[in-house]
Amino acid sequence: MAHSFVNLLTHMIFGTKRRKPYIAEEIRSDLFAYMGGIIRELGGKPIIVNGMIDHVHLLVGMPATRTPADVLRVLKTNSSRWVHERWPHRTEFAWQSGYGLFSVSESNRQKLFQYIQTQEEHHKTVSFEEE
Repeated sequence: MAHSFVNLLTHMIFGTKRRKPYIAEEIRSDLFAYMGGIIRELGGKPIIVNGMIDHVHLLVGMPATRTPADVLRVLKTNSSRWVHERWPHRTEFAWQSGYGLFSVSESNRQKLFQYIQTQEEHHKTVSFEEE
């Protein structure tokens, strides 16, 4: 039997539609946890999910059986649907159509983890638009 090993670390970034402040504090931790669950359901490994009121960063061990575009499509569609079901008054919530996706070397994993973990501190000095 053939064995395969895949260690494809990716940094995913995407914002809310028109950079609106849709990721309110009251939904943030639940939304990020739910997004991690979607990644697991797709066969990936969510290492960290965090962000701000208008965007999200994910460090993900990608599944070998899915394309990045497929993972992001499912992640954004299902998380948006879930927000609308869980918080029906958040009718405006939506993700932007695009995204950023970058491969990450194992040697940079911890540095990126810390960057994602400290988003609030980071964005006190640099806005999402400037970045």
